[in-house]
Order: sequence, then structure tokens, then C-alpha cells
Amino acid sequence: MRPKPADNQNLLFSANLEQILDHNHPLFKLANAIDWSEFEKAFGKLYDPGQGRPAKSIRLMVGLHYLKHAFDLSDEDVVSRWIENPYWQYFCGCTHFQHELPIDPSLMTKWRKKIKAGGMEKLLEVTVKTGLKTGTLKRSELKRLSVDTTVQEKAISFPTDARLYQRMRQKLVDKAAEHGIRLRQSYVRKGKQALVMHGRYAHARQYKRARKQLKRLKTYLGRVTRDIERKIAFREDVGKDFEKLLSLSHRLLSQQRHDKNKLYSIHAPEVVCISKGKSHKRYEFGCKVGVVTTMNRPFVVGIQAFEDNPFDGHTLGASIEQTERLGSFKAEHIYVDRGYRGHDYKGGAAVHIVKLGWRKLPRSLRRWLRRRSVVEAVIGHSKNECRLGRNYLLGIEGDKINALLCGCGYNIRRLLRFIVFCLYKMMFVGRSYRFASPAIVTQNGF
Repeated sequence: MRPKPADNQNLLFSANLEQILDHNHPLFKLANAIDWSEFEKAFGKLYDPGQGRPAKSIRLMVGLHYLKHAFDLSDEDVVSRWIENPYWQYFCGCTHFQHELPIDPSLMTKWRKKIKAGGMEKLLEVTVKTGLKTGTLKRSELKRLSVDTTVQEKAISFPTDARLYQRMRQKLVDKAAEHGIRLRQSYVRKGKQALVMHGRYAHARQYKRARKQLKRLKTYLGRVTRDIERKIAFREDVGKDFEKLLSLSHRLLSQQRHDKNKLYSIHAPEVVCISKGKSHKRYEFGCKVGVVTTMNRPFVVGIQAFEDNPFDGHTLGASIEQTERLGSFKAEHIYVDRGYRGHDYKGGAAVHIVKLGWRKLPRSLRRWLRRRSVVEAVIGHSKNECRLGRNYLLGIEGDKINALLCGCGYNIRRLLRFIVFCLYKMMFVGRSYRFASPAIVTQNGF
């Protein structure tokens, strides 16, 4: 059911947040600068007007997700801190101070499933529009873009064959117990013992003994898999429940060391192994993310996660297409590194690749090629401050949603810093910031 307007009759004698808060606070100014009505138009059609209990306010849900990724918090933390911070409550659309939890944290997961990745692009689009509106981002800066890819790691343990065999067997045994299937042998005790001994032998560099224990774990998994298949062969009622687990088990048992598209996680089979050439971290397990930023003052104007492990050059077309669609503009110059040689971009913008001999190019072009690395700093801040470093959301859709929200979080932090800087210039220097004209400052309260 669609959200209902707040009932403020019981708050007649309570103080209004707008009257007691500092109007120069960055969150207060940002809340007034964002056009929240765009979310009502975009997401209102997803709610059934006549069924179910009234939903929570769309502005509340959008604001909580903005705050979550701007301040690097979990669903539980952002909801619990929301009660303590009146500026967060005003940012999410409350008119009076609240003393109860706004939602159950699990509702944020359900809302993300309702909105999906396509809806989350709206959140990123609004941050770009707010940047243009406040002067944080200039329209002319959208002509030159810097593009790069990074790895969004999944929240999984480091994959080893021994641990995967043990975990797969445990899931099959638990599922069999759930359906009342009596196995010939579950190998609970022997499997645990073999896993422990494999770790000890590997630590002691006794690799021959370690391989023997690994072979035992694989044998135990194969026996349990075949035992379950025999006992559910004539039970169609439980066959579908085991279908996914059994397919993963066969995939795990058949894969070899140098195979492609290997299984690295039982609960997240979409995870791929990506090597980015880092000396301190040779392999990363997750998905590839393409990031598009402006050049002068970095602002995320496009970000999306890609399935599997595509070549960097084959992601450029999709990244620029998303950026131009969300920002309603056409890029003129795109700056990338050597990983984008042989790219698939077919648009009208010029693609400049940093390569050997670039110092012999004209000075005007060298300036922008040197500036291309600004996207690296954006990726670093997004990983350390906006939850791009580790993704806890489920599935391929979760990868796409988390990447988009990380871009939103970075832009929110940029907007807040710009507001603080403008206020500093006006209060202590006596003039407005040169990128925010007096008309913009007066109109938006900056």
C-alpha cells in the first residue's frame, strides 16, 4: 500500500525541527537542496494503493540509504543512530523529533528488492542533479570524463578446495535432515577431522599428507552427493529443493585447477576471481565495477557492476551509455588507461588512452592525461568510506545495487564538503565560493 502522510495532530505542542536546528548545518542545507519529489514520481507506481498496510515514506527509505553509504554504516547502525540525530531525521523528512525506531532494519532489504538496480540509478541521478543545482558540479565539467574499473569484493571467506568441500557437504547434510532423508553416513566427525588435519599439514609444508586429506574431503562430498541422488530419485516433491545444491556439488567436484568459471563460494556462486596486478593482493573475489567521474572536481556520474569478468575495454560502452542516460548530456572526451585498448565504445566522444610516449603529445592533451588518475582517488575513497570495499548484499542484483549506492554515498560526501567550504568562504573570507554564484547561494540557502 502507498505511504500515507504523517499525522502530526499529537505533535501540536512539540517543537518543529526546522525551528530548533542550525540552518547552516550541511545536512540541513542538503536536505533542502535535494528534489525529493522525483522519488515519489519514480517509485510511487511500485506501491499498490489498495492492498496491505501503509508503507513507510519513500523519502525516509531513500534518506536512510543515502546516510548509510555516506557514513559507512550497516542497516542496523543507520537505523539505531537515526533516533539520536535530529539532523538525520530532518534529512529523511521528519518535521518533529522522533523517539522510536523509524523501521525495522530488515525493511531496508525488502525495499532494495522492490526498487532493484534500475530504481537505484534514480538515486544516483538525483545526486548528479543536486550537484549541478548547488554548483558542486558544473555542466561544462561533464564534457571530460575519466573511466576506470575496480573490484567490488564479496563478503566471503578466502576460497580453498578443502573448505569448499567441507561446506558443500555440510549444506547437503543439513538439507537432507530438513526433509527427513536418512543418509548412509554424514561424515560430520570425519569431515571436520580431515579439514583440521589438512590445515595443519599445509601449515607444516607437508603437502603430500595435506593432499591426502583433501582427497578424503572430496571423497566424502562425492559419497554424500550420490547417496542423496539415489534417495530422492523417486521423490519429486523434494527434488526441486535439492536441484541447486546438487548442481553446485557436481560443479565443485568436476572443476580442475586451471578451469575457467570456477566455483569460489557456495552461498554466492556468482563470485569470480579477478587479478588486477596488485603486489599486495594478487587475486580478488567478487565482481568488476566500472566507475565514471568528472576530471576537475571528481564527482561520480556513472557506476555499475558487471557480471563475470569482462575485459576492461568491453565495459566502456556500457559505462558511458549509463552516464549519458542518467545525466542527459553527451561526453566529448574520455580518458582511460592502457587496459581499455580495443574498447567497444561506438559513440561520438574521443577516447584518449594513456600510453607510452604520451609526454610527446601537445601540452593541452598532456594536462588532461595527467589528470586521468583522479578516478583512482575516487575508487579509494569509495572503498574505504562508502562500502565499495566489501559487498554484503546477495546475488548479482545485490552487486549492482551496492555499486550504485556507493556512488551515491560518495556524491553525498562531496556535496556536504562543498557546503562546508562555501560556508567557510562566506563567514571568514567574506565572499561566496567562486563556483557558487551569488544567485545560487541566495536561492538555495548556501
